[in-house]
Amino acid sequence: MEKKIPTNTITRDIKDLAAPTGNIYETVVILAKRANQIALAEKKELAKKLEDFRGERDTMDEVFENKEQIEISKYYERQPKPDLVAIAEFEEGDLYYRVAQEDGAA
Repeated sequence: MEKKIPTNTITRDIKDLAAPTGNIYETVVILAKRANQIALAEKKELAKKLEDFRGERDTMDEVFENKEQIEISKYYERQPKPDLVAIAEFEEGDLYYRVAQEDGAA
């Protein structure tokens, strides 16, 4: 079953987001790191798919006329943004994170 992730930004209660960590700033850092991971993975996946379309004679006319390449790009544009995916994973408890322990030496 595929998760329903909104494609538009929605208003959320900041207290609900901060509840799992007890600190909204820790939550924001966790979400930012996860969103960056998702964005990097999507970028690599898209680059791999578009690599097939690179030819020795890439001209501007060929690039604009390649409908398959355009469809692949449009597909990725319609996907939920990485930050929205990260928030959905966090809210559903699907996101694993851990807080680094501080050294006890003073």
